[in-house]
This record gives sequence, C-alpha cells and structure tokens, in this order.
Amino acid sequence: MFPLAAALALSLSACSEAEKKAVDAVDKAIDETYEVTYEVTGKNIDEIQFASGKGSASNPKLEKVVKPELPWKKTVTLRGIMPPTVVPISTDPIAGDVACKVIHKGKVLKESTGDKVVTGCIAISPIGG
Repeated sequence: MFPLAAALALSLSACSEAEKKAVDAVDKAIDETYEVTYEVTGKNIDEIQFASGKGSASNPKLEKVVKPELPWKKTVTLRGIMPPTVVPISTDPIAGDVACKVIHKGKVLKESTGDKVVTGCIAISPIGG
C-alpha cells in the first residue's frame, strides 16, 4: 500500500508543478501589454464604441466617441487576453459602406464591412494566441 501512496503523491506533485507553470504563463500573459489600431470608415456613423484597455478581459469597459469625424483612427494599449474591439453604430437604416479594422503590428487581425446599422470588429488578443 505504501508504494501506491508514494506514486500518488509523486503524481500529485507533478500535477501541481504543471498547474503552477500554467498559472505562471497565464499571469505573464495577463500582465503583457500590446497596441492595436482601430480604423473606421463609412458615412452616417453616430457613435463608435471601442475597448481602450479599461476593465478586464472578461468584462472590458468600452469607451465611445459620439459623431466621429471619418475616417476615424485610434491606437490603444490593451492588456493580456483582452479582445481588441471596435463597433461603429449608425441610427441611419441605410448607413452604407460601414467598415472597421483592428490592426496589430501592421497585420489586420479583424476586418468587417457592410451596410448594416451596427458593424463590429472583435479580434482575438495576439498575446498567447
């Protein structure tokens, strides 16, 4: 019976070490920051909501710009696994050619175009992804 208990203790300590490494990796990713640039084009856009780095990854606080001058561009610093998000909104039912982009280090992470009242770009964080 003793060898079984020793094996169990050894396997539990191996799991604990793996768990500690995983937690350390998540902690490091959460503390790492990155920049993205949001771009919005179109016409008749009443408001743009975007993640600016406030809040948490699971509950980002969105900021907004009312009656933005178009084309609109904004660079923000986000943290960890927070998803870069930009959402142009129009109250005009025929908003026409609304487009948004999320760009990280010159690479487009997400792009959306359309003639919808709300068009959104929500990308996956480049940290750990």
